[in-house]
Amino acid sequence: MNIRNSTKAIIVNSDRNMILLTKNQDKGGFFYICPGGGQEHSETLHEALKRKCIEEVGFHIEIGKLLHIREYIGKNHEYSTFDYDVHQVEYYFVCELKDNENNQIEPSNPDSHQVGMEWVQVNDLLKYRLYPIELKKYIVKHFNNEKAPVYLGDVN
Repeated sequence: MNIRNSTKAIIVNSDRNMILLTKNQDKGGFFYICPGGGQEHSETLHEALKRKCIEEVGFHIEIGKLLHIREYIGKNHEYSTFDYDVHQVEYYFVCELKDNENNQIEPSNPDSHQVGMEWVQVNDLLKYRLYPIELKKYIVKHFNNEKAPVYLGDVN
């Protein structure tokens, strides 16, 4: 089994206390994830994150500190029937838009379930179907200047 690196952006607008998420849809309805994705061969995590944000949300970003590392071992979770062999390590970075929101370009390669993107109030985040589920509480803690672990473990 190969381990795949993935990099994710927690894109914040601190003035409005909001984060930008991709909006996706499946049989269960809408769900949200942080923009980002797989690291390609010879690409740094930062290069991968910048590329994926243009592909998924159409924004250039400034990458800040590494906030969380999450492992996902598919055989241990509810979607094991179709991702049993998946082992992914995700690196979540706090990011800001490089320019203002008016400088968005058309996303060039959105995910297959992606139907758009949405700015979400951090205080409302716990009401959303956000994956990984465990991440919600830690983003809220970060915005409230509370301590949270860097390594989240094998969570979904």
